[in-house]
Amino acid sequence: MRWDEQRVENDLRLPGVGDGTVVRTFDAPEAMGINFHEVRARSALNHVPGGRYGFNWTINQYRGCTHACKFCFARRTHSFLDLGPGRDFEREIVVKVNVPELLRAELARPSWKRELVALGTNTDPYQWVESRYRMMPEILEALAAAGTPVTVLTKSPLVMRDVEIFERMVAGGLSVSVNLSVPTLDEEAWRATEPHTPSPAARLDAVAELRARAIDSGVLVAPLMPGINDHPDQVRPIVERAKKAGATFLGGVALHLRGEVKDVFFAWLQEKRPDLLPKYEALYSDRAYLQPAQRKHATRAVKGWGRGRASRQSASRAGGTVGGTMSEEALATGRHGGSPAVTGPARRAAPVQQRFF
Repeated sequence: MRWDEQRVENDLRLPGVGDGTVVRTFDAPEAMGINFHEVRARSALNHVPGGRYGFNWTINQYRGCTHACKFCFARRTHSFLDLGPGRDFEREIVVKVNVPELLRAELARPSWKRELVALGTNTDPYQWVESRYRMMPEILEALAAAGTPVTVLTKSPLVMRDVEIFERMVAGGLSVSVNLSVPTLDEEAWRATEPHTPSPAARLDAVAELRARAIDSGVLVAPLMPGINDHPDQVRPIVERAKKAGATFLGGVALHLRGEVKDVFFAWLQEKRPDLLPKYEALYSDRAYLQPAQRKHATRAVKGWGRGRASRQSASRAGGTVGGTMSEEALATGRHGGSPAVTGPARRAAPVQQRFF
């Protein structure tokens, strides 16, 4: 057990996770009133059907996210647990405590083909709670021991805690990509939309350090939100810092609002940016994605390279632009093509990611 202070509830069950039985539920004084629900999952590796995303397997050891990003597409998946997509998503965190041991067993099966595994496709694997549970080192060590390539997407420089593991994986010939999401460097926009995330500048520092250690690391400018963080003067500093850091790729994705996420985001607009509410009602009232011309405008300042550029070209051939039907997680964690000098031989592009949880 990772915390000694606990509050146990014996009658709580969560559908869709293992057999639904919660091992224990507790709060921690240092965690701002957040409740943690420890469960025992049935499996660690989640199969992504159809191979549409550039990877076939994901791992998600946490459900819900303390980063509390108002735009997070994963909010809607909390409803599958009979929890709400708003405050519950931020404060009722499900922890699959047996994921490392399950993963070791699953990777040891003769049927395992050492395919690419993606982490960070639903909620952030390096969110605050990871600093206490420390499951990522065990997960990465298991993948390394099984000769399995990995790609990670996070908003947290906590990923640097595990940099030596990534270095050993690269030295052993494994494909490793550690990518940082940086929607904005504008402090007002950052604090308003990603209230509990680490500093965006620190994320870019992490990219620079990862590249200095010869580890592939890209920057995802996502989501780009009209009138909030999409102005070229806001985006340009990210692009410049990503170039200076030697980022393997740069990409951008326009905001999309599917299902309950739209309700959460519109409620936030009503409270924090009522001046933008009419604009967003016009843009999103009857749709989840921006129209192609509007997406092009939102992503106008992102001149990507590497995998991000290739993904933008693939989306354009499909009739859209970057941010069309491709989520930020699929863009960053998929195996996209690009300049062979940067990303290796061309690979299948990855469309929207919807159900990695």
